[in-house]
Amino acid sequence: MEPPAGDGDVQLRGGDSSAAALAVSLRPLVLEDVDAFMAWASDERVMRFLKRPLCATREQAVAQIRDTVLGHPWFRAICVGAGGGTRPVGQVSVWPYADEGGRRANLGYALARDHWGRGITAAAIRMVVGRVFDDLPALERLEAVTGVDNVRSQRVLEKAGFQREGVLRRYIAGRGGGGQAKDAMIYSFLSSDRLRCNGATGLVTEWSRASSADGQMEA
Repeated sequence: MEPPAGDGDVQLRGGDSSAAALAVSLRPLVLEDVDAFMAWASDERVMRFLKRPLCATREQAVAQIRDTVLGHPWFRAICVGAGGGTRPVGQVSVWPYADEGGRRANLGYALARDHWGRGITAAAIRMVVGRVFDDLPALERLEAVTGVDNVRSQRVLEKAGFQREGVLRRYIAGRGGGGQAKDAMIYSFLSSDRLRCNGATGLVTEWSRASSADGQMEA
């Protein structure tokens, strides 16, 4: 089966001038991606910041894609590869709050650990803000919440143009709901911020200047 059509791509060049250019692209995640999905969905170091359960088996990963991903309002696989490769290395999602009439939504993302530190997540988020406000016309405010100790994720959001708004005390309960809730940082990106950042095109084409830090959160 051919991978589904994507949302375009951007080129990432490593700090070493001899490094080959890699294309970062977004496309829908499908059941045929289950083995790639396992690379991050089964990794405790990635999933420790997320509320979703670990996928310990391939069957659990298939069920999560089938029951959660395929019906998601805006869920994309993050793909990396020379010349526009389509194998997923992570995910990014936008979940509109139903009681807000689609005006406000939450951003979530995760990246396989082997690909951390390459600027991939920041690039993917820039692509998201460059088009999600067009895909979801009612959307005015995109929010992202991350643990106060998840500095890597905070840097990614800031490099992608998100504004830090403050601390939410005892906000994150953690996966499974066990333990004491932790404080969180809240960030936002408004539809009008695209103009502040020189438009959606600028967000996509200038992302190579971003920090190489990557992070992960849950939608």
